[in-house]
Amino acid sequence: MKQNFYTLSVTSLNKQSKFIYTDEELIDRFQAGDELAYIELVDRYKDKLLNFIFPYFGEIEQAEDIVQDTMIKLYEKKNYYKKIAKFSTWLYTIAKNLANTELRKRNRKKITHLSRMSSKESVYEIPDVKKDTSKDVENEFINERINLAIAGLPEKFKTVIVLRDIQEIPYEEISSIVGVPLGTVKSRINRARIQLQAELQDLKS
Repeated sequence: MKQNFYTLSVTSLNKQSKFIYTDEELIDRFQAGDELAYIELVDRYKDKLLNFIFPYFGEIEQAEDIVQDTMIKLYEKKNYYKKIAKFSTWLYTIAKNLANTELRKRNRKKITHLSRMSSKESVYEIPDVKKDTSKDVENEFINERINLAIAGLPEKFKTVIVLRDIQEIPYEEISSIVGVPLGTVKSRINRARIQLQAELQDLKS
């Protein structure tokens, strides 16, 4: 059974130490045996990683599982981190690889399932959408549309647009995370934005 890393708290840390240390200093301390440094890294990155992973699946539970697995990898593989890269780049790369692995598993299961279905079986359902004038419901609908639009992007576009426009990570670091040249990153972000604008243009009316 997995330990739930979302229950960890930094309240046991010296309050004056919070955010004084850089990520790289914290991972150094953790590699030296300071468990509290690990807890603070979890606290810093669990929400950022959740926002990063969620568009891959559109499911909060699955995104939380991936983030938790990422934090477990951080704990188990802490000594694999080397200062040749930023800590955040290393951690986002772990999360991205775990998400891609899970997606490949899902795709294999989906292909197997479809191959066993008869031609009369339906593989989709048409949702019953009812208009509600409530502002909260409207905002929820808009957010869901945006999330679905991002989730529907090709993987190479989805990853970079989330890192740039949601996480606000610099282009250079995104290039390191996804392993493609800077120019390619910028091109993919631009093309992702164009696709999202086309997909969501009805929301402007």
